[in-house]
Amino acid sequence: MGRIRVLSDQVANQIAAGEVVDRPASVVKELLENALDAGATRIRVEVEAGGRKLIRIADNGSGMNRDDALLAFERHATSKLRTADDLLSIATLGFRGEALPSIASVARVTLETATGEDGAGTRLMIAGGKILFVEDAAIPRGTTITVADLFFNTPARRKFLRAESTELQHVTALVTHYALVYPEKHFELLSATHTIVLAPPVERTAERIYQIFGKDTLAQLLPVAAERALERSGLPAPPPWKRDPEEPERAPGELRLTGFYSKPELQKLNRNSIYIFVNKRLIRDRLLLHAISEAYRNVIPPTSYPVVLLFLEMPPEEVDVNVHPSKTEVRFRQQGQIHDFVRDSLRLALMHARPAAGFLNAIDAQPTASPSLMPARGEGAPDSEPFVPEMAREEAEKFELTPKIPAAVSGRLPFAPPVQTPVGGFDLRQWGEAATAMFTPLENAPGSQGQQPVVATPAAAALAVEAEQAASSLSHLATAKALGQLRDSFILATGEDGLWIIDQHVAHERILFEKILTEREVEKMQRQRLLMPLLVELKPDQMIVFARIAEELERNGFEVEPFGPQTLAVKAAPVGLEGADLEQMLAEVIEQTADESAKLDQKEDLNALRGRIAASMACHAAVKVNMPLDTQRMEWLLSALSRTQMPTSCPHGRPIALLYSWKEILKAFHRI
Repeated sequence: MGRIRVLSDQVANQIAAGEVVDRPASVVKELLENALDAGATRIRVEVEAGGRKLIRIADNGSGMNRDDALLAFERHATSKLRTADDLLSIATLGFRGEALPSIASVARVTLETATGEDGAGTRLMIAGGKILFVEDAAIPRGTTITVADLFFNTPARRKFLRAESTELQHVTALVTHYALVYPEKHFELLSATHTIVLAPPVERTAERIYQIFGKDTLAQLLPVAAERALERSGLPAPPPWKRDPEEPERAPGELRLTGFYSKPELQKLNRNSIYIFVNKRLIRDRLLLHAISEAYRNVIPPTSYPVVLLFLEMPPEEVDVNVHPSKTEVRFRQQGQIHDFVRDSLRLALMHARPAAGFLNAIDAQPTASPSLMPARGEGAPDSEPFVPEMAREEAEKFELTPKIPAAVSGRLPFAPPVQTPVGGFDLRQWGEAATAMFTPLENAPGSQGQQPVVATPAAAALAVEAEQAASSLSHLATAKALGQLRDSFILATGEDGLWIIDQHVAHERILFEKILTEREVEKMQRQRLLMPLLVELKPDQMIVFARIAEELERNGFEVEPFGPQTLAVKAAPVGLEGADLEQMLAEVIEQTADESAKLDQKEDLNALRGRIAASMACHAAVKVNMPLDTQRMEWLLSALSRTQMPTSCPHGRPIALLYSWKEILKAFHRI
């Protein structure tokens, strides 16, 4: 008798369940996506014991008739694909036809569904993959699926689940994700004791952010909107039945980005506060994460991460979502164009907004920076296991943003008032209109040579959240009046916005950094020959690194050549670098480059190398702290800083200027 056997359907379903269902949040994800695909406008999620004991999802979608309800629990049964060609243009969240049979094979499932057109609905129950009963029932239009005793027949899987509070955190994060991308729909999440998320439908994403995360988070975010023509890859257009009739048709090849990004002063310790949605699908993608990091390069420290909420829309045939069972990973057909588009759009938005860091916000935020927008220790349920982000356990493979919701609070969360009413200083209507305004071309977009230019919305990029802060741009430093220095290190200046405090060293560093990059681009670096060559001792491995970057150093104004097995002779250097600063700068660049594991022959790494060299040169050539400056020199610094592209922070990510606004001053003196 042969050794090879065909697995039974029950075993095959349990194997599939291992790929699709690994925790209660996975069940919620699959069922929630089915409800959204069914056109539901109200979705209610109930969980008990973190989802181990009970998960119930009710929606008012299209529902199913009796035959479809039975067929839905067969493997690879789906209403969303017809032919293999449909895999090239998937426009729905679910399509594999594995979710329901996989869930039913490891839990007790009760399905109640009705189309509203038949005389009666259908109720059926399945346990461990076996149908127990099917009957007619009086059910309103929609579908309710109850999943009880998850992994009751696979105890090995059940014991790998985390504490109830941890599993509930993952479910909360998931519901939050979809509430953000579908602000026009009603979402509820309830535990056995209280309501965790209550998000009534709103008109704009900004209002949804206020609902879930509150005023403080919203105040630190700025809107971004851009589009670019994306060349087709030669694939056929999606068939007519795949198009949503309510969605306006896009021009062929249209690539569109909307969303929100954080001011440089708001920094997180990991990627848990980065949301990326592609065609309304939550994904994790290293390509887009790298694009976001590149947009914030030399704006925040390399070990910090921004808060970003991005919605990327493109023709469905340009993205392959059929690469992972859980559908959280995708593959783009034109990766380079999409990477550059996301990077350039965010970078342009930062350059236009140039937000001023609030004096009090900067003082309060940095020492208490949390790993992500999740409850801090002690805010969860009593005696609960601390929530450990997936990022820490799986090395950046998952990133989730959990709303700041005290788990022990009973009752409902506050929701946004009507749009006409300003909320806590926010005019949400104005804010949303700016983020969705008409797209206007921007000339000379960086990185657009040979590509379709990024088309951005200046109003969306430049609008700050509060009306008072909207006028507080670092561009206003050009008209600020220097008052003096604080300990010969910080410039005090006054302007129409309030009182400015500027770090003179990092301000000059930013000015020199951009000047060096510009001169390097046009190959007009100014160099000076040294009277006597400067000898720099290196280790053997550092000599290898020097050989790799010698050409780039020469283009930045250096004339360096080996002088023995472990010695460099510097014969010429850029103007402004000399003596100990020159020696320290070379050692610093070589050491930093040695720590980079990526190959230097790639475009991104060459740009990173140029940035490191320019940042190190600027740092060592800039004015130092404890250096007296006259009024003319201080005002020159302020004027030159206001003309830079990114005056918010130095190339290493440190803040340059803090604004003590008139509003804050008046509050401090109880004038308002």
